[in-house]
Amino acid sequence: MSGPLDSDLLDTYSQVVTAVAAELTPHVAALQVTAPDGRGGAGSAVVVPGDGLMLTNAHVVGRARGGRAVFADGSETDVDVVGADPLSDLAVVRARGATPPPARLGDAATLRVGQLVVAVGNPLGLAGSVTAGVVSGLGRSLPTRDGRTARVVEDVIQTDAALNPGNSGGALADSAGRVVGVNTAVAGWGLGLAVPVNDTTRRIVDALVRDGRVRRAYLGLVSTPAPLPAPLAERTGRRRGLRVVDVVPGSPADRAGLKPGDLVLEAARRPVAEAQSLQRLLFDEAIGRPLPVTVHRRGAMVDVVTVPTELTGR
Repeated sequence: MSGPLDSDLLDTYSQVVTAVAAELTPHVAALQVTAPDGRGGAGSAVVVPGDGLMLTNAHVVGRARGGRAVFADGSETDVDVVGADPLSDLAVVRARGATPPPARLGDAATLRVGQLVVAVGNPLGLAGSVTAGVVSGLGRSLPTRDGRTARVVEDVIQTDAALNPGNSGGALADSAGRVVGVNTAVAGWGLGLAVPVNDTTRRIVDALVRDGRVRRAYLGLVSTPAPLPAPLAERTGRRRGLRVVDVVPGSPADRAGLKPGDLVLEAARRPVAEAQSLQRLLFDEAIGRPLPVTVHRRGAMVDVVTVPTELTGR
């Protein structure tokens, strides 16, 4: 039986969630798109700063060139697909008509495991649906596939906020109502994933708006942040690296000899402590150029040289 303290805690929690929902819901639209071959797709999209710009997932828009956005107040507008980046699973669409004001953007770099987050989207066609939970993990990697092309979405936020089909492209917000992620996938019961809003994703969005695409260097690593063993931490003066969970067969990482279980310490002679450290190195200037990587493997330091290729899309 709950007492006054439990009731007070529930009230406080409810106040936060309802306040975030009230602020964020008007900025999130139900998005429907149609590809040239007539195939349709559906998800959510978030109004962001810019002239009619909305942020969603690359897998939501697929090959579509346009579609329609419907907001919580019932207003609608046609949209054009500005560009999509499959590696980050982000896409930008532009509204032809009026939209609500943009949502406030936060910074996923400030998130902590256990922190309250609120998801707003349109799961199963139910507009303006709100779920809440906590950040369950940070720095995750999400392997994806489109036909024969394998990809890895890096630095993903893991949350236990319930996500269902149609949530993709919707907003994940912190307790202040700032958008810190774009919901991207449902990995299993009690497990949702979101692309973070951070310096790297802002760079991606800017490139999509400017050029309609992002030239990305591709390694083919699936990794997760991991603490360094105590002797290694003492020797290097660092506390964390990236544990290689999987290597995509035939990828530049595979050809260079990187293996699951390797602990990545440096890339391009710079310390690597989270997926974003690696992501910052993998833009157009890295394509086709040697990228030295230092890993700790079975008690020894191993240097390999990778040569990232360009992510060619479909």
